[in-house]
Amino acid sequence: MDTTELAFIFGKLFLSCVLGGLIGYEREARHKSAGLRTNILVCLGSCLVMMISVDIYGDTGADAARVAAQVVSGIGFLGAGAIMKEGLSVTGLTTAACLWVVAGVGLAVGTDYFAGALMTTGFVFLVLRVFGRYDSWMVREDNFAVSIVAENRPGVIRAVTDALEAQDYSMHGIRIRMREGASRKEQAPSLEIELEVSSKGKIDRASVMETVRGIDGVLRADSL
Repeated sequence: MDTTELAFIFGKLFLSCVLGGLIGYEREARHKSAGLRTNILVCLGSCLVMMISVDIYGDTGADAARVAAQVVSGIGFLGAGAIMKEGLSVTGLTTAACLWVVAGVGLAVGTDYFAGALMTTGFVFLVLRVFGRYDSWMVREDNFAVSIVAENRPGVIRAVTDALEAQDYSMHGIRIRMREGASRKEQAPSLEIELEVSSKGKIDRASVMETVRGIDGVLRADSL
């Protein structure tokens, strides 16, 4: 392996670090779970794997894309770790998508597809920086889930819905099931009610929980 070839390998690995770092910088600036170092390592590793694949299988005439396919599918495990579910809210989808795209950029650099890697990085940075500003302009519906344990008697469910509607909240996905008594306070079977509270504006969660807990017949209420 001569000096020219070593320089070419170094150049591709360095370029993958730069491109992955550009995307990672944007994620780091927004304090996301997968930031600068994670994106650099994903892009660098993908580039290296693709270079090895081309070098090993290219000379034999075998399909070099087999190793690349494993990178594309394998990065899903790393992306899944960035996705978090809190009640009804799911976060980390954009970060997970970035990791998937960064892996593709690394593969592109590894196969000498520099133009595609550069343009993709530019588009990703544009989407994250420019379109991210529109999030604050969009009217989003705030929502969260509530779990209620109530006495099994007529009028309890109506009292809950009426109290929330009086505060201009909407309810969706109401699920009701019988619940055996789990404590001395719950000698008789009770109702377990799960519902989603939503509003066009910001929901005062503390006020909602205080209202629900103050309803006659409600034994316990918790936010999910």
